Amino acid sequence: MRCLFGGLSAALIASLLAVVPLQARPQAENSGTVPVTTIVTALGGKFTAPPALSKDDVTVREGKVRRDVLNFTPAQGDKAGLQLAIVIDDSLRKTFGSQLKALADFITSQPKSTSVGVFYAANGTLQVASQFTPDSEAVAKTVHMTTGTYGAASSIYQSLMQLIAGWPVTGARREILLFSDGFDYLRKDRFSPDMLLTIDKAQQAGIPIHAIYEPTAGRPGVNRRVINVGQGNLNQITDGTGGYAFFSGDSAPLSIDPYLSQVGMALKNQYFLTFATTPSKNEKGEYRSIKVLTERRDVEIKAPDKVFVPGSGK
Repeated sequence: MRCLFGGLSAALIASLLAVVPLQARPQAENSGTVPVTTIVTALGGKFTAPPALSKDDVTVREGKVRRDVLNFTPAQGDKAGLQLAIVIDDSLRKTFGSQLKALADFITSQPKSTSVGVFYAANGTLQVASQFTPDSEAVAKTVHMTTGTYGAASSIYQSLMQLIAGWPVTGARREILLFSDGFDYLRKDRFSPDMLLTIDKAQQAGIPIHAIYEPTAGRPGVNRRVINVGQGNLNQITDGTGGYAFFSGDSAPLSIDPYLSQVGMALKNQYFLTFATTPSKNEKGEYRSIKVLTERRDVEIKAPDKVFVPGSGK
């Protein structure tokens, strides 16, 4: 298996994975507070382009407490940088091959500010088809058929955590587009602990996860429970991180084109939201539930349901 990110040393990866801002953070306006930055998506109805927004159009609440919004910067212009990881479960049915052209076209449609990487998940690990690069034509050529087989230690969530753990911070947005049925075949739990831990890891790293449901092949005992639990997992992991999940009932979509178009619209309409909050009393920091709201009736805001708040000593 190829190295995930070009042979970075363990020490360097560890330093890169420290909690760092998504971009240069403004100073918190009130003493005794810390700034927290997260990515949010603003869309019009039915995945249409929204009107322009300012920080006065959004509010952030932790429970009943309204927090000060310090900055609301569009991810455009010199802030448009994006690393998009496309993660494909290698055990998907081989009928997924009929979607490869649509996926390749989606990759080549990305702007030069986007670097795309393609990864195949198998047995809780990742195989790199393409490292992150803005050369979309080259990346598109690396998308290939899945094997349609699985292993005893098959966990899509362990693969996702491996990706997140080895993903250096550059200041650009980092997002994942996942193709999977969402079921943890290693744990087989309704609420997979690996799925819940993946949400935590993605929230701490500020990585939204988007998912398109695709069924797997050759697995014993695939039934409605597996489908329901898997799709529930995908809903949880996308809602928890501020991404979107797409389904075509219980089966594979006839075409992923409409879903990819909606993902593309979401990626084009994102903001870096920074708000002030009280530091965690825990030196290691903590996760806090938030709600990002707007009074604009023509806009829908999508944000992670929790953010990581550093401790007072950080």
